Amino acid sequence: MILEHTIRQASKTLKKNNIESHQLDAEVILSNIMGVTREFLMVNSDFGIAKDVIQKYLIAIERRIKNEPVAYITGKKEFWSHDFIVNHNTLVPRPETELLIYKLINLYKNKKINILDIGTGSGCILLTLLKELKLAKGTGIDILPKAIATAISNAKKMKLLSRSKFKAVDLENFNATKCDLIVSNPPYISFKDLKNLSKDIRNFEPLVALNGGNDGLDIIKKVIYKSDCLLKKGGTLAIEIGNNQYSKVTNLLKYNGYREISKEFDYNNNVRCIITTKM
Repeated sequence: MILEHTIRQASKTLKKNNIESHQLDAEVILSNIMGVTREFLMVNSDFGIAKDVIQKYLIAIERRIKNEPVAYITGKKEFWSHDFIVNHNTLVPRPETELLIYKLINLYKNKKINILDIGTGSGCILLTLLKELKLAKGTGIDILPKAIATAISNAKKMKLLSRSKFKAVDLENFNATKCDLIVSNPPYISFKDLKNLSKDIRNFEPLVALNGGNDGLDIIKKVIYKSDCLLKKGGTLAIEIGNNQYSKVTNLLKYNGYREISKEFDYNNNVRCIITTKM
């Protein structure tokens, strides 16, 4: 079977099953299985595909029909121009999280700092910061041991093991030398809103990394309270939040002795990140 026909058939199947990004997904999945770029697919439309590749492709398309995210099917997701290993034990990195990275790189460029990433998942935030901030070192913690194993794999892949450590531990039980910067993308979806998430997220991403309790603020509060004993005076706490949480979170931060440096808006004009300093 030739490339053009194979992709067309897969795209039609995905479209019939209400997958909006059917063409893109069909191309990304096949290029991953073949170990080639999407550009290769486009300029080699009459290329013949081996039977074993077709079999793997059909299985992968069936997974996508069931709304499994493409990142889990391919086992990777691009973030800040790096391919991160991801799986069902980690969230799929989101473009809006890159907003946090931009600001922090500008704040700490050419500075020797120690970073703590709370709820590290795939390690994408910490490892991206370490890649850009050559004098920095850091620790990533997560409650899921399998997420920590994934983060370590990404650190090896990015040649950052010498400047990073990862530990499977609950935040409440974690103690360490005070650091200069704490970053966190904590669970911030309220329990009642979990059912409203898309099937891609609700059925496949780890709920423990999404569930923020009754008001979505349970883990955010823990991060703010615990940071008091983990962050140096004058240090930075950078936290990602959910829609319509800015007012409550900023009040919590002020009450606990933090002054806002900046807030970053996502592509829908919601405040997505708050960056503060410990007074």
